[in-house]
Amino acid sequence: MKSKPRCAWCLKDDIYKTYHDEIWGEPQHDDQILFEFINLEGAQAGLSWYTVLVKKENYREAFDSWDANKIVNYNDAKIQELLQNPGIIRNKLKINAVISNAKAYLKIKEEFGSFDKYIWQFTNHRTIVNQFESLSEVPATSTQSDEMSKALKKRGFKFVGSTICYAFMQATGMVNDHLLSCWKRLHAN
Repeated sequence: MKSKPRCAWCLKDDIYKTYHDEIWGEPQHDDQILFEFINLEGAQAGLSWYTVLVKKENYREAFDSWDANKIVNYNDAKIQELLQNPGIIRNKLKINAVISNAKAYLKIKEEFGSFDKYIWQFTNHRTIVNQFESLSEVPATSTQSDEMSKALKKRGFKFVGSTICYAFMQATGMVNDHLLSCWKRLHAN
């Protein structure tokens, strides 16, 4: 049986294939899922996405199912517990960033009514559909990710550089970067 044509980046591992086929590029509008993704993308900084992807469920458990109302109350004891947790990336700056991000996220939700409404404004509340034939054409950043990064940093988010924001936009379907040859391209959205 011939396999479906996919984006080349996901071909090296079944975990990547499943992520590509079931999650990556699907438009997300649930605030908690968006909050999870922005933090997972930040955790990936300087590492491979695979490192984070295999720890995704561990992160969800360690960070109270990404409940920002709980995360903002993390104290030194909780931070020390997280630093000892082998199921996540034990980097103090990245753990503290999640707490800062939770505070900023809750303020955005209060101001805009939802994180979804705020974050999707960077693409005018629609998916940007790109027309790339090869991975070499896919950018690491965009004007929109530059703007998102600047705005999120101004609001207190950490580990949200433009490259991280672009990866977040790809993962959450704000941009459709499935290659023209990929079966998922027409099925995302």
